[in-house]
Amino acid sequence: MAALGLNEAPQTTDPIVAPAPAKDRRRPGRPDHVSAGLVPLLRAPGTAETPAPASWDEDARLAALQQLDLLDTAPTEAFDRITRIAAQIFSLPIAAVSLTASDRQWFKSRVGVDHSSIPRDKAPCAQVAASSEALVVPDLLLDPCYRDSPLASTGVRFYAGAPLTTREGFCLGSICVLGPEPRQASESEMASLHDLAAMVMAQIELQHAFGRVDPLSGLPNHNQFIEDLEDLAKDRPAHERRFAVLIDVATPEQLSAAMRVMGPAFLDDMIEEAALAIKSAIGPTRTAYHVAPTQFAFLSPPDVEEQSYVALLARTMAEFRASASSRFVTTSVIGVAPFALGQADPRDVLRIANSAVQDAYGTESKVSVYSSTQDTVHRRRFTLLNEFGGALETADQLSLVFQPRIDLAFGTCVGAEALLRWKHPRLGAISPGEFIPIVEQTSMAKAMTAWVLEAALTQLAAWRAAGLDLLLSMNVSASNLREHDLAARVVQGLAKHALAAERLELEITESALMADGGQALAQLETIAGVGIRLAIDDFGTGYSSLSYLQQLPIQVVKIDQSFMRNLVADERKRSLVATMILLSHNLGYRVVAEGVESLQVLDIVEEAACDEAQGYFFGRPMIPADFATWIRNWVDPQPSHSRHRGGTTACAAARC
Repeated sequence: MAALGLNEAPQTTDPIVAPAPAKDRRRPGRPDHVSAGLVPLLRAPGTAETPAPASWDEDARLAALQQLDLLDTAPTEAFDRITRIAAQIFSLPIAAVSLTASDRQWFKSRVGVDHSSIPRDKAPCAQVAASSEALVVPDLLLDPCYRDSPLASTGVRFYAGAPLTTREGFCLGSICVLGPEPRQASESEMASLHDLAAMVMAQIELQHAFGRVDPLSGLPNHNQFIEDLEDLAKDRPAHERRFAVLIDVATPEQLSAAMRVMGPAFLDDMIEEAALAIKSAIGPTRTAYHVAPTQFAFLSPPDVEEQSYVALLARTMAEFRASASSRFVTTSVIGVAPFALGQADPRDVLRIANSAVQDAYGTESKVSVYSSTQDTVHRRRFTLLNEFGGALETADQLSLVFQPRIDLAFGTCVGAEALLRWKHPRLGAISPGEFIPIVEQTSMAKAMTAWVLEAALTQLAAWRAAGLDLLLSMNVSASNLREHDLAARVVQGLAKHALAAERLELEITESALMADGGQALAQLETIAGVGIRLAIDDFGTGYSSLSYLQQLPIQVVKIDQSFMRNLVADERKRSLVATMILLSHNLGYRVVAEGVESLQVLDIVEEAACDEAQGYFFGRPMIPADFATWIRNWVDPQPSHSRHRGGTTACAAARC
């Protein structure tokens, strides 16, 4: 991949593109914190205090300290050990790792000190932080700056401190030693104090890197990507256009299947191989990040042309896939997120890049540029999923509507199908075709079916009490058939409302039946065994096996409404519908035509000897009160064809 052109970008100094050493923010002449041979500043009594740093420099220093997340953290032995050594070298009772915050000196580690902080005002460590230079005060009582300080008031006479300076040149504070008697500090003692300061900084950087470098790939992680992108926005021209490139080397399903067979070593090998390939492709002047278990990211050079850059990425990905050891069991894709520096939150850059990754799985090149349209769709789906749980727990968002089913031989309404509706408080009415399929793929499918079952049985019991003896059908999903207690919960619900089992019909789609044939068959046999009716919903849209269907304990086949569309003009579709009705009858099933919306369609399905029909021609889905009104106005007791027509016309006039 090294010759594929990704590493041919012009040299640049921005931190997310440049290699490891970050830019040096030190002021000219500032000493490096690892230089142990510096001659210490022996501050003589009466010397004027070092001027305070410029406000912008102090703000940056405080930001660097805050970013390290050190303040107010628990003591650790790694720092305490260094502090004890400092006290032993100077033969003094007090030593501390002192960090200079905006208003205090906070001690990350301390020996001989009971309190964890002192005010920053008139603290010698504050001067070390301001100057980034070592400081020795032989006698605080003789020093005009410190003789009235809190330290002097407690009996401290001697102070020596060495700066704790980051690689970027920010002084965080000092490692210091203090004593009750005036004294001098030798050059060897100060050299040792500088060495200990370097050890403290190494420990700080080690702890910081522990949360910023992935231990497997050795690459900076998600946190570092966020931080570097924030820094890049400050250092580069405002609104500079870039592309974030996110590489996903395997889907969760592929990874799970491979690890199940080959173990966790498969993931380790795949990640190490991918990390090496990506680093080789982008070259030594740019930084790759390991931002998720199977995802890597990097930034494009500035001002690249989108079309040519995406083509380059596609060629790169093709070569990577061709040589990857996991190419036969995984699919690697690239998502590209365009953004402008300073205008996009780094976390949102990763989010939209991940959205593009998901879209890339459906493309031939396996490379996709972020689409705001697709992202809007995905974000809406996530919103619906995230808020459907709350809808289940409230009393005013979910409801059932009921659509009548008509017996075509007698013209009577023999039942209704319960259909779920969701009125979101902010988004309004949500189509069931939008939210039900995505909810069924989650753990909320069980709760949704339980809600529908309870609401449907409650309404069925109310109708029965009002003298309406109807069959009520409701849908169950493929995931419901995998619930070991589904049959028991349905039976329990019927008993709770004192309803006969034959008054309830469960509808299952063809795809749900075929998803897990053995388990579905066992579940359906248990349900049918207690007298509950079973129906195949949306018949003709799945890939069911006739040999399998004839084993199922079902009583009803519902022909999908898609077959009713254009039925009058499509002769082949009419033949297909007639064949499905004949086949279902030969297998002993009762047939319901869904989606009947005109008299002409009704004539066709009646002529084909369909048993029942359901659709807008008879009545739209109605709330319970409207359904009760509709059914009382529905009168067609004669089986003659003319009476059917008259009855359905009356139905249409009475429906709501």
